[in-house]
Amino acid sequence: MAKKILIIEDEEALSGVLSSKLKKNGFEALIAVDGEDGLKKIEEWKPDLILLDIVMPKINGYEVLEELQKKGNKIPVIIISNSGQEIELEKTKKLGAADCIVKTQLDPEEVIEKVKNFLGISVKKDDKGEKEDVKKEEEEENDGARVLLVEDDLFLRDICYKKLKKEGFNVLMTVNGEDAIKKIDDFKPEIVLLDIILPVMDGFEVLKKIRSNSNSAIKKVPVIMFSNLGQKEDIQKALDLGADDYLVKAHFTTEEIISKVKSKLGI
Repeated sequence: MAKKILIIEDEEALSGVLSSKLKKNGFEALIAVDGEDGLKKIEEWKPDLILLDIVMPKINGYEVLEELQKKGNKIPVIIISNSGQEIELEKTKKLGAADCIVKTQLDPEEVIEKVKNFLGISVKKDDKGEKEDVKKEEEEENDGARVLLVEDDLFLRDICYKKLKKEGFNVLMTVNGEDAIKKIDDFKPEIVLLDIILPVMDGFEVLKKIRSNSNSAIKKVPVIMFSNLGQKEDIQKALDLGADDYLVKAHFTTEEIISKVKSKLGI
């Protein structure tokens, strides 16, 4: 019988990615959209493991853990954290959480590996199916504004891609700076979402080349940079080089990305 995983997460794009990946790996997956819904589903569905967000409406993740602790419930709980801050992790650990996933630092394979480890299931890595799914999605074009997503973190890229597509944008992805320059010339995006730490060529260099492009439309394209680097000097460097905005990965949600993209495009 397949193991049952309950995902308590209010961010639809993230819960959708996790649910899809879990099902492809032979698990049953159920989504709860807030803590109140999560506690109800725990009682009714009796999952084998819980993936639990901290910041949620109605009842937050801490309160869910407290309720489970009161009832003596021993279901393994893996926390989904935006920040991964030590104080947050210590608090969840005291409340009985078994482990933590920092949203911006793990790809889907690592999530599956953690789940399997806690459930005593042998881990066999195979991302062929995932690559085929991504390729298929990339072939499906929307009619909305063209967005170039430059990000080498598979997990974050997948979440952002799905959310942007759902919002009707025409999205093209790449994982390194050098390829981003080629795609900018060919794809002519209306906005660029650009990571800083990239293979081959970093985001700062990509931004320099965009702002010095001979094509005036490309030269002026809005660029939103995001990175794990939150130091003031990095933010200032990006803005000095011509970035239109800067997001620190640990501090934003996909909803905020969509909001900023729409704002820059005047939608």
